[in-house]
Amino acid sequence: MAVREGLSLRLDEGDMADLGRYPDAVFDLIFHPVSNCFVPDPAPVWSACYRVLRPGGRLLAGFLNPAFFLFDEEADRTRGELRVRHPLPYSDLEHFAREEAERRVAAGEALSFSHSLEKQIGAQLEAGFLLAGLYEDDWDDEATALNAFMPTSIATLAVRPDYG
Repeated sequence: MAVREGLSLRLDEGDMADLGRYPDAVFDLIFHPVSNCFVPDPAPVWSACYRVLRPGGRLLAGFLNPAFFLFDEEADRTRGELRVRHPLPYSDLEHFAREEAERRVAAGEALSFSHSLEKQIGAQLEAGFLLAGLYEDDWDDEATALNAFMPTSIATLAVRPDYG
């Protein structure tokens, strides 16, 4: 698609909360798919995004509805049952025994963390962004029984203000 549209893309892999390899104000757009569930605190991610966006730049961010983490994933996936199991905020570090969490990390598996809306959206505002849009959605019907009752995903459009 990039070739067809005449776009030049550069892909980098790194820590989303540490964008120190980029100078200030170099990007017009950051697309941040549902990935904050893999960091214990989204605030440094939003601060890093704010720093590298140009004034007027946009952050398109997706994240899981915090309620998604309330339920027993195994009961949902195998039997379609919504069984409340976890207090929020959820963390695999608290859910799994230390040995299991270490095994998963050693195997290259990601650990999951839930975040409140205050931590997701509020931290975008605290970083300096202005909220310009909010969208809720769900996965396909087979992904989770929760889709029958509420949206499981949230997306925001945040803008770095251009006061100059």
